[in-house]
Amino acid sequence: MRYFIEFAYNGKNYHGWQYQPNAASVQETLGKAVSVLLRNETELMGAGRTDSGVHARQMFAHFDTEADFNKNTLVSKLNSYLPKDIVVFNLHQVADEAHARFDAKKRTYEYHIHTFKDAFENEQSWYLHQKLDLEKMNQGAKMLFEYQDFQCFSKVHTDVMTFNCSIFEAHWKQDRNRIVFTIAADRFLRNMVRAIVGTLTEIGSGKKNLEDLRTIIENKDRNQAGASAPAHGLFLTKVEYPYIKKNE
Repeated sequence: MRYFIEFAYNGKNYHGWQYQPNAASVQETLGKAVSVLLRNETELMGAGRTDSGVHARQMFAHFDTEADFNKNTLVSKLNSYLPKDIVVFNLHQVADEAHARFDAKKRTYEYHIHTFKDAFENEQSWYLHQKLDLEKMNQGAKMLFEYQDFQCFSKVHTDVMTFNCSIFEAHWKQDRNRIVFTIAADRFLRNMVRAIVGTLTEIGSGKKNLEDLRTIIENKDRNQAGASAPAHGLFLTKVEYPYIKKNE
């Protein structure tokens, strides 16, 4: 039988989701916990990879098992076994052909920025001391809807069949003491969100203008886009599937 495991993690102590031979990963840590508690070597396939230091408020992975277990009991045991920076929310039994990565219809990320020095914000928000023009940054975010090919925001030498992504949502807003960028799409390229944030903040600070953004996207050249924003301000906040309902 196949199950989706729904969880969250603070990425500070991990080199991303995906297994790394010489570094701690969320995939390895969570997979070990599931294997120990099910008493069988269990492989997890995640909804996608996150870079080193990136956080997830909602993430999914699937695994196969014939073990007999009570769902609520296993969730409780996993949370007791796992380190405090990984939390399991739920287990969903799904069809045998369901796939955590390929069946996801929408993924949503948030990027957090604070523009004042604060002793408590630095681990989960990017400190930018310069003033940012949110109106121009939102104008830039709206321009993303005009395009599908985002090669300019992709990590170079990445192994993908296409650079096309359908963006459903992209906007900036002031949220109390933070500036938050929200973006949702059917898929994301490696480093894409951080590259978009880096480029839009350069527009907000006056280093680039809106026409520069259009040129960057149409030239498909990563070197023309802004530097990647630091990983610690990025959160994967939602992954949506057609067969998993909210609070199921």
